[in-house]
Amino acid sequence: MADWQQIAGGITAPKGYKAAGITAGLKPSGLPDLALIVSEVDAIAAGVFTTSQVRAAPVDYCRERLQTKSNCRAILCNAGQANAATGAQGMIDALESAQLISQALNLASDTILLASTGVIGQRIKMDALRSAVPTLVTSLSETGNDAAAKAITTTDLVPKSIALETTIGDRPVRIGGIAKGSGMIHPNMATMLAFVTCDAAVSPPLWQQMLSRAADRSFNQITVDGDTSTNDCLIALANGQSRTPAITEAGAEAEKLEAMLTEVCMYLAKAIARDGEGATCLIEVQVSGAADDASARRVARTIAGSSLVKSAIFGRDPNWGRIAGAAGRADVTFDQAGLQIKLGEFLMMQNGQPQPFDRAAASGYLKQQAARSTEGDRQSLDHPVIISVSIGNGSGSGKAWGCDLSYDYVKINAEYTT
Repeated sequence: MADWQQIAGGITAPKGYKAAGITAGLKPSGLPDLALIVSEVDAIAAGVFTTSQVRAAPVDYCRERLQTKSNCRAILCNAGQANAATGAQGMIDALESAQLISQALNLASDTILLASTGVIGQRIKMDALRSAVPTLVTSLSETGNDAAAKAITTTDLVPKSIALETTIGDRPVRIGGIAKGSGMIHPNMATMLAFVTCDAAVSPPLWQQMLSRAADRSFNQITVDGDTSTNDCLIALANGQSRTPAITEAGAEAEKLEAMLTEVCMYLAKAIARDGEGATCLIEVQVSGAADDASARRVARTIAGSSLVKSAIFGRDPNWGRIAGAAGRADVTFDQAGLQIKLGEFLMMQNGQPQPFDRAAASGYLKQQAARSTEGDRQSLDHPVIISVSIGNGSGSGKAWGCDLSYDYVKINAEYTT
């Protein structure tokens, strides 16, 4: 049993946080496009960011900012314009955005972090942003999670949020999170955009280490289309408002908090994979028998990201050869004579040898999981297509998540700006 429970409230479930999401006129669609998350006291901030050489101005701004200052009071996120590949003016716009929020909240500008999402090469519509800031600030609420989660989306079909609660030192501790992402998903750092709030007290180095490890087990293990974004960022705040003793070193309490942080990140990561552009189902790849966990995660990520595997799943075709091929090119050494592959409960390869299986029933399994992954109008994370692969007798294991590749993915991205 998990040592926590899921609760309502998302990023505003932990004590001492407010959030808002409004329509500022940044998106041509007229949908909500500006979000703000605020801690009522200084919060320890940690971040993981894209490794792309083409980075959005807010990514560079946050990386530089967190290198010199570990505390934060607010995160501003705009949707509609990525503010990436916008030259020197992009950074000028980012700095002004932080200044606008600092003045409206009467906070130091270096306590504001930023994120942007949208079309690369487009500056933020600063006139619209300037006009919207007063409304954004007055909209802050302890129940503002849903509005903020909606305002950071772009091609997402659904907003993504979660909150968990555990007990540390006889007091409740909560972690909440929201994320956006649907396309351009192949993180090499964290995710498209994800914001996490926590009311525990944690030392800055430990909080950063926890977040980096959580990212490696969650957001770095998802893929939709193989494209890493220019704007990927994961930011986590811990403000200490649970009034629990500060966690400053490794131990049981640190392990419990990190496990819950990782669970929040994994939930959001899977929600992004399930909401992949044009996707009809979530895919979970489980790899065991590797020399170490990093090798297992690499194999799992390669399989989940294979266009051939993803296309076969969309076609409900139990073509396990594509799984074997993807595992073999993951740049992880293993003896193919020990390879085992299962699709759901269907054993397709064992000890490197093909196994007889009911192909029609295996195809039926794919159809069944796709149907169960959508419950009414809601996407479900409870019924993924399970691909299980063993590559030997090692102790390393890992998981990765992705989605199938449908005709609609091409339609969505062929006409993205037109």
